[in-house]
Amino acid sequence: MWDLFETVHRRHSIRKYHADMPVEDEKLNAIVATACAAPSAGDLQPYRIIAVRDQGLRDALRKTASDQSFISEAPVCLVFCCDRSRSEDAFGERGRSLYAIQDTTIAAAYAQLAVVAAGMGSTWVGYFDAAETQRILAIADDMEPIALLSLGYPAEFPEPTRRRRIDDVVEYR
Repeated sequence: MWDLFETVHRRHSIRKYHADMPVEDEKLNAIVATACAAPSAGDLQPYRIIAVRDQGLRDALRKTASDQSFISEAPVCLVFCCDRSRSEDAFGERGRSLYAIQDTTIAAAYAQLAVVAAGMGSTWVGYFDAAETQRILAIADDMEPIALLSLGYPAEFPEPTRRRRIDDVVEYR
């Protein structure tokens, strides 16, 4: 098992998966449990996670995301949806417009790191048709799809991408 720092640095977007290696239930459960352990404003967890294993549904999700093939090739696609009203009830407009989305993406980020810790890979997808995703998966009207996370056992290990220098990003005062 890697420590957190190594896990973070091992995370890369994976776009090729071993089709013959399904994600084990216990690993998928650990990944979503880790997502649900993420912090959220007021501990409200204003999100729902839909784990899509069905091939036909993953194929349909692929079409909503500019035909990005890895979405249907990965054995699982997690769909992170936010419930803006849950945060709005507690925190007003800022809860609706910001906290609900932040909390949903924090949960997705925790899941992304849990995938790496479980020995797999993932790719975060933000470019997709949310309304069509909602229709395909019959997601309730009060739930808004925010992010897709394809995951499975990687069939590639891409080179790390260049990052900005830390002193270009961080200011110490």
